[in-house]
Amino acid sequence: TKTISKCYIQVTGMTCASCVANIERNLRREDGIHSILVALMAGKAEVRYNPAIIHPSTIAELIRELGFGATVMENCNEGDGILELVVRGMTCASCVHKIESTLMKTNGVLYCSVALATNKAHIKYDPELVGPRDIIQMIKDLGFTTSLVKKDRSASHLDHKQEIRQWRRSFLVSLFFCIPVMGLMIYMMIIDSQLADAHAHHNMSAEEMETLHSSMFLERQLLPGLSVMNFLSFLLCVPVQMFGGWHFYIQAYKAVKHKTANMDVLIVLATSIAFVYSFVILLVAMAEKAKVNPVTFFDTPPMLFVFISLGRWLEHVAKGKTSEALARLISLQATEATIVTLGPDNILLSEEQVDVELVQRGDVVKVTPGGKFPVDGRVIEGHSMVDESLITGEAMPVTKKPGNTVIAGSINQNGSLLISATHVGADTTLSQIVKLVEEAQTSKAPIQKFADKLSGYFVPFIVAVSVVTLFAWIIIGFVDFEIVEKYFLGYNKSISAAEVVIRFAFQASITVLCIACPCSLGLA
Repeated sequence: TKTISKCYIQVTGMTCASCVANIERNLRREDGIHSILVALMAGKAEVRYNPAIIHPSTIAELIRELGFGATVMENCNEGDGILELVVRGMTCASCVHKIESTLMKTNGVLYCSVALATNKAHIKYDPELVGPRDIIQMIKDLGFTTSLVKKDRSASHLDHKQEIRQWRRSFLVSLFFCIPVMGLMIYMMIIDSQLADAHAHHNMSAEEMETLHSSMFLERQLLPGLSVMNFLSFLLCVPVQMFGGWHFYIQAYKAVKHKTANMDVLIVLATSIAFVYSFVILLVAMAEKAKVNPVTFFDTPPMLFVFISLGRWLEHVAKGKTSEALARLISLQATEATIVTLGPDNILLSEEQVDVELVQRGDVVKVTPGGKFPVDGRVIEGHSMVDESLITGEAMPVTKKPGNTVIAGSINQNGSLLISATHVGADTTLSQIVKLVEEAQTSKAPIQKFADKLSGYFVPFIVAVSVVTLFAWIIIGFVDFEIVEKYFLGYNKSISAAEVVIRFAFQASITVLCIACPCSLGLA
């Protein structure tokens, strides 16, 4: 017998079934190629060839000449079938050994492992040589009962309803408290600019400015050192920090536990430090009964949380939409198939109903009018119209006659068809679409991966920079106090120079943290 090898070729640039037919038709004519199967959605061709005559790279070259991109895939175990079975009736280790050794002797079974404790068997096989029904039959012949592990056909793991709810709640809480904070901020800005104008025109002295400033309602002090503005900001900031930021804290804690730094760590760092610093500064000011209200950062956390939770909410809504579509797709799959045995001249000898997972490549499947096609295949006998709108979007039914390909999940309309299965199980077009959508859901966008990778370096970098800022200002302050005095406006003359320097240094380093933190990366 001639040795036959099998290779897989990644094919790009295929757009529809006619591309597939084109490749298959042209390659079949070539010397040394036995059979070729192209899967459109997976973008994969499985070629069986005679290595003495032709080489995989030559096959890829032939496909390229037809105008498609083609590369030979290195890992060839892609096409192995995997079977999960529940085996009942095993009593001891020798039963396990009996099943394993019998299956391993079988041509086409690549790997087999049976677990006595869970009654499960995990089998890898080559679908060219052996199929799930053969394997099940062998185990039955040994005297055990066996059945397929039922797969969860619903897309419950792709349900984003809970996350959508959680982020929406988080966004609304943050927004509710953020609007007043922003209002206060804008009001303060307007007042400040008016004061600056007044100062420019009337040549007021700084003292008069101060009195004018403190006479304003928001700057009025409820207690010495605690202005109305700061008190309101504090009240609005607490619930956001607690409820709006709850999920961020959880995520950040997990990340830090695994010694990584992601976006959440930055957000939590910046908001917590801004909050704690502002709070401590207020306490200090109250303890000192300061005349001038300290500069606080209570406006940072609510605004950050609003933007970021809005982003996360939208992201999950988008994912949820895809998941709904996916759940609909999965529901299109047929659950059972009618397999027939043909005698000479295509006479029906027998037919049986089996689970879709048990259909093997090369089986002849009968599809009655109104039935769904359980697998991808080629028509052997019969004429019919088929509704393929779910895959191709084509509204008109398509005529099928012997030799035409059919797609799993499409609906047979008026005639009865016999088809030969070409792609079964996870290789059908529908399964591939489902798989692609799932992958798109679970994998990150390249830019997002990049941002995560960057923030891994970015977080420690920013923390380092702010620490450097802190020490730099402390050193500058002790060496030359006048510089600090120039920039640190309205400090209380009664506090010692050292304290002024340290407070100013802290303010500078916190500012670095808050500004650098989340803005660019997080919001993007």
